[in-house]
Amino acid sequence: MGMTRHERFPGKAVVLAMFLFAMLAFAFPAGAEPQGRLIVFIAGSLSVPFEKMEKLFEEKYPKVDVLLEAGGSTKMARMISELNKPADIMASADFAVIDKILIPQHADWNVRFATNQLVLCYTDKSKYADQVNADNWYEILGREGVVWGHSDPNLDPCGYRALMVLQLAEKHYKQQGLDDRLLANRPKENIRPKSVELVSLLKTGNMDYAWEYLSVAVQHDLKYIKLPDEINLGNYKYDDFYKQAKVEVSGDEPGKTVTRTGDSCTYGVTIIKNAPNREAALAFVEFMLDPEGGAQILEKLGQPPFVPARVPTKKMKDKLPASLQKLVEIKN
Repeated sequence: MGMTRHERFPGKAVVLAMFLFAMLAFAFPAGAEPQGRLIVFIAGSLSVPFEKMEKLFEEKYPKVDVLLEAGGSTKMARMISELNKPADIMASADFAVIDKILIPQHADWNVRFATNQLVLCYTDKSKYADQVNADNWYEILGREGVVWGHSDPNLDPCGYRALMVLQLAEKHYKQQGLDDRLLANRPKENIRPKSVELVSLLKTGNMDYAWEYLSVAVQHDLKYIKLPDEINLGNYKYDDFYKQAKVEVSGDEPGKTVTRTGDSCTYGVTIIKNAPNREAALAFVEFMLDPEGGAQILEKLGQPPFVPARVPTKKMKDKLPASLQKLVEIKN
């Protein structure tokens, strides 16, 4: 049986649809999808959630290869500012690191995307593990033979925040000289380059107690002592109290120092000005700020996200790419 006229010649609507499809394919070629290597510098405490984000992001954009490099936030920022290491994204455990080291030369904006707090971690192997609690932790740390440590304050925000907690504890508990007494019981070899290195020392029994972020404790199944909000650096309502803590760390140039002032733990993220893969970087930051994407992962892993994320001024919000502006509010 021969074809009918309609079977031999497609209708005008079908022809028009085929034409529009061809035009769209021309306007948005397959190569427009993010692709290539994406270099993401992150704070060590972001390793676990960002590994999960990496997996989901690469499923969504299979042409992108996310390369995560983790370390102390200050160290990672200096790798960009001083060593000119190529990077697309920098996510810091202290948003102030981006403000002080990368803006304005290496970055234009800084989005605050999550919070955290400091806790004192330990395991069943730790000395006095059956005695330590939120009321006596500082007395335990001062005992002879107790091995405790923290990360390097010159390289990692968790390090200088641990020192701030000790200063604030002295004020909160009204224990004059407490800070100095505790530090006298912590030899310099117990200071490690980044906070996540302390996890293995705890688990192998080579260290009894270590200062970590709550998220790290949750993600690595560590026991931990949760501290009062007045000293844990986790509640922005106590920022005025936190400001009493000050720690001097190495500056941008050899021999120079800067003073870090206590405030609540707030993570920041930016796209580097000369990012080798800006298109993929923008797609990744969109994903990590999305309440159904990266923000959800952070929530599950003990790092409460800001939803929406935050910038301090309208001027900074105006500098954001349009696709990020809808995920951000102006709030200090």
